Parts: sequence; C-alpha cells; structure tokens
Amino acid sequence: MKITELKSCFGTVKPEAGCDEAGRGCLSGPVFAAAVILPDSFEHSVLNDSKQLTEKQRKELRKIIENEAIAWSVASVDNKEIDRINILNASILAMHKALSGLKVQPEFIIVDGNRFKQYGNIAHKTIIKGDEKYKSIAAASILAKTHRDEFMEKIAKIHPQYGWEQNKGYPTKKHRFAIARYGTTPFHRLSYKLLDTQTEIKFQTDN
Repeated sequence: MKITELKSCFGTVKPEAGCDEAGRGCLSGPVFAAAVILPDSFEHSVLNDSKQLTEKQRKELRKIIENEAIAWSVASVDNKEIDRINILNASILAMHKALSGLKVQPEFIIVDGNRFKQYGNIAHKTIIKGDEKYKSIAAASILAKTHRDEFMEKIAKIHPQYGWEQNKGYPTKKHRFAIARYGTTPFHRLSYKLLDTQTEIKFQTDN
C-alpha cells in the first residue's frame, strides 16, 4: 500500500489520535500500545501497517514519527495483568494508558480493530484494518511494535533459551519447545495455552 492510499484523518474533529497495540498473540511479555497525533502534512513513502514493513523500515520510521508527530505516547500492560483481566481488556487498558500519556489531548480517537471502550468523554471510531487505512494508526502500530520488540530483546538476555530476541514471545516451535523443556518464566502468560499436543509429544519422544 502506498502512502497516497493512507488517509490523514477520519473526520474533521481535531486533533485526532490513532491507536494500535502489539503483542496480543504472544505467549510472553507485555502487550504494548501507542497513541499518535500526526500533522496533516505528514508523509513517508513506506508508512504502512507495521506487519508489512521490515525491521529496518520500522526502526527508521519510529525515529521519524517520534520527531515529527504533534504528540505520541507508548504504554504497556504486563503479563500478570493480562492473566488477571484477559488480553482484550489489557490491550484496551494499554491504549487508554497511551492516550493518557499524550502531551496534547485529542478531540477524537481512531482505533485499529473492532473493540474499544470509551476513553473519558472523547468520541472514538473503531476501524478494522485501520493500520492499513490511516496514517496515525499505522504510525501507532509502528511505535507499539518497535517499543515492544525492544523490551523483548532486553528480557531475552535474562532468559536466552526461549529465543525472544527473534520470536519476540510469539508461539513459534522453538518457543513452545523451550517452555516444554525449561518451564515458564515470570514473563509468561499463564492464562494462555503455552504448549500444544505436538510439542508435548515431540518433547517426550526426544527425552
């Protein structure tokens, strides 16, 4: 998707903040969320949903977004809170925390996906695949993703056997096999299905 296909804003109420999260499907680590208010003039040739970009592109865009945004904020909710309130509520809480961290209060909020809870008295709109349609949501997806990746790379040094520097906590075969072999860490989401049947069978066979 080219930048010309991304819209600057949803409506006429300004300032408008875009929100997105990263890490909902992970077996370990926090869920991160970002809120971004961009100037209408903001453009970049490769701005898109973070999942469509390379790691290098995301890192480059992160610097540009953080330098040129009217306001931006990143927040997280840890795995223990995810286990307590579930990942949907934790994702929305992280987005609310990110919105609270903005130095400029938005008058309207657009959110990637189809679920959100009212934030204060500010009107909002949920947009399925919003990170492929609106610049501010795409920017939020990039900040949430890069900040979360950075966190996972740091804790990978504490627990190197799980490969978090590469899989970032997602349910890869290596990650599941490491859980079967070494057990869980204080960063794992215990409310998630951490092992699948094939992993357990293979682990038992190898041992």
